[in-house]
Amino acid sequence: MDDFTAVHSATTSALVATTRTAGQLATSDLPFHRSLDAGLSSALDEQNARLLSLAERLLGAATGSSAETGVRSHTPRLSGIESVEGNWRAVVDVVDSLLERADTALDEFTGAVRRLSPGASEQQKVGAGGTGLVRPGRIAAALKNREIEKPQLRFEHVPSNDETGIFQPLLESKPHASRPLKEVGAGEQPYQKEIEEYQFPDSVYIQAEPIPYHPFDSTTATFVDTEEAMYEMLEELKQASEIAVDLEHHDQRSYIGIVSLMQISTRDKDWIVDTLKPWRRKLQCLNEVFANPSILKVLHGAYMDVMWLQRDLGLYLVGLFDTHYACRALGYTGGSLAFLLKKFADVDAQKQYQTADWRIRPLPQELFDYARSDTHYLLYIFDNMRNELIQRSDLCLPNHEGDKLWDVLQKSTETALQRYEHPIYDGELGQGPMGWYKLLARTPALLSKEQFSVFRAAHRWRDNVAREQDDSVHFVLPNHHIFSLAKQMPDTKEGVLNTVHPATQTVRFRIDELLGVVVNAKADGKDGEEMMDVLNRVEPQPSRKAPREVVSHSVAAFLPKVSSPVANGALSALPLRSATSTFWGAVVPGVGRQDRRTASTAASGISLTVPLPELTAEIFADRPAYTSTPVKPSSPEPMPTETPVDEGQNDVFILKELGKKRKRAVVDAESRVAMDGMAANNDEVAIMPDMESERAQEKVERRKAKKEAKRAKAAEVAGGLNYDEPAADEEPFDYASAPSILNPPRESREEARERRKKNIDPYAKKSVDVPKPLGRVQKERSGRSMTYKS
Repeated sequence: MDDFTAVHSATTSALVATTRTAGQLATSDLPFHRSLDAGLSSALDEQNARLLSLAERLLGAATGSSAETGVRSHTPRLSGIESVEGNWRAVVDVVDSLLERADTALDEFTGAVRRLSPGASEQQKVGAGGTGLVRPGRIAAALKNREIEKPQLRFEHVPSNDETGIFQPLLESKPHASRPLKEVGAGEQPYQKEIEEYQFPDSVYIQAEPIPYHPFDSTTATFVDTEEAMYEMLEELKQASEIAVDLEHHDQRSYIGIVSLMQISTRDKDWIVDTLKPWRRKLQCLNEVFANPSILKVLHGAYMDVMWLQRDLGLYLVGLFDTHYACRALGYTGGSLAFLLKKFADVDAQKQYQTADWRIRPLPQELFDYARSDTHYLLYIFDNMRNELIQRSDLCLPNHEGDKLWDVLQKSTETALQRYEHPIYDGELGQGPMGWYKLLARTPALLSKEQFSVFRAAHRWRDNVAREQDDSVHFVLPNHHIFSLAKQMPDTKEGVLNTVHPATQTVRFRIDELLGVVVNAKADGKDGEEMMDVLNRVEPQPSRKAPREVVSHSVAAFLPKVSSPVANGALSALPLRSATSTFWGAVVPGVGRQDRRTASTAASGISLTVPLPELTAEIFADRPAYTSTPVKPSSPEPMPTETPVDEGQNDVFILKELGKKRKRAVVDAESRVAMDGMAANNDEVAIMPDMESERAQEKVERRKAKKEAKRAKAAEVAGGLNYDEPAADEEPFDYASAPSILNPPRESREEARERRKKNIDPYAKKSVDVPKPLGRVQKERSGRSMTYKS
């Protein structure tokens, strides 16, 4: 380390001195000095040629390693000043690649591993807490930096990540068993029968005063990191009737994930269990508590916790109460644990620690307190939610219809029955939790054959590398980088680095391997499968726009057969017409739609046709006024199956009166008979009783009176003039003798002179009594104001 520090200091000093010298030269007016001294000009040219030669040799050395791998690489040529400007982008790419490799090498040599690994002086134990002392300045780095030695490498059972069969439970014994462990079948959860037959204790159905929690500041938790401390905790947990459990999980530097901490709380005490110890599988002795039907286990959002406990520790929960389902049953606005802490305990959870690296040892005090708070208040929260569930439940309804508490217990039991399974990769159809199908199906991208081949190849490469390194797939290569590689399909290392910038540590180490995968997949994709063909084999994709040569199943089912090849092959589809119809039944070839409808309805004795009379001029005439005298309607005759139209009949059939609105009218019986049963289908409604006729007449009278009142009021406003009726002393206007408007008579000079003398307005007589219109609205103009005028 001392040698590295000396080399680093010397290199930095040399680079600083070189940079300063170059900066000083750049500020000098070299062209001016060239013009003064020819010898200086020649010396500068020689130095330029020497520096360009050195730079070209360095670029060749930086890119020469690609010749060993057989991957094509481009070395920029620097023959002159002009070539530097032309190849500047290539030079920058090489320098960026060198910096990436140097950064990776420095991280490996003296990276965060040594800085975050606790020294001997730091591993001091705190009495009751049991955590190590961590300097506050390291907290921020601990939350972000992932360069920690993998604890799973020290486990007694190192994960292999290549299991493909049925998950075998880790249990060596089965406490509180109603069925022995040896009778449990393959692929079955060991405690399935016990969970299904479990009856919750009577205390769950009794409303009681919530038991308050102990003050957080005046108490502490016990850090369990030895086997002796584990057995001591077990003996105390056996005495409890309810416990609260929570887990802290890490999934960044592990392929399947790893449980890093387990928090357990009773009414009086808290424990923080270190689950990263090599003997971690011995924690399955806690099944004496976790599987005990007389002890209630309270968790929040336990769906994944149930499977993590099975996978890593061999623990199973019999008697689970999930407060997340209680939130949903009670209709809370929030469903997170932070919401419940704030609602019932008035505690603001520090959720910035939720994504912390829980593998850090010794555990910082901030993380220790955060983990402890997840279970310290949870039993008190359970008491309040249980009481509220009982209060808002209707226990009188049969089949637990109004029992909210029963719904929560049933859903919690279903969660406890979950069974862990190995993640199996399906490279062909992309199924499973680690497959590519869901990632591609919910993305609107439509890839070509080559792009789709690169996408699947890069996705499979990522999964293989993640299993080999025991890292998460997102740590190896994020999802958006896979799409970028598929769309760009780079063929050089520099292109790959630019496409997936910023590149992950794995990509920088295995850049040649990833480049080979992309190049080979692009070549294989030319004769590969279409993306839509593969997706439709799993599930049809109706919402995605397919290429023209790809025909979706919904369209192909109605295309006629063709003999000429289209796109990649001839279309083989069903005929255009089907032999049967869901609505009309059997279809007779050569029969039109109207004929098929008549034939089908005639067979059932139902007539769907309505006879219409001939259209005559009487139809467009005004409707005669109907009398309100009631007439007893005659009994209508049954509608025939098919009535021919009589060419000689002249009955009037009014569809709609022209120029009038639809109104409810009084229709007598004779008109109904003449219309041949069409009154039932007419838009107008017939009103037969006298009472309805009188009401209609009164309504007309009220409208008429209201209209007369409006006219009188308008005449009063207009100055007492009624424009609807002419005045008694006013003669009607003679339109025949009126002068033409287009060619008005010319006024003589004498008449014009006389009119100007008298200043007579020819239109004043006509407009003197007319109300004056409103004035023009004033608008603001730029630079002027209508309020203040000069």
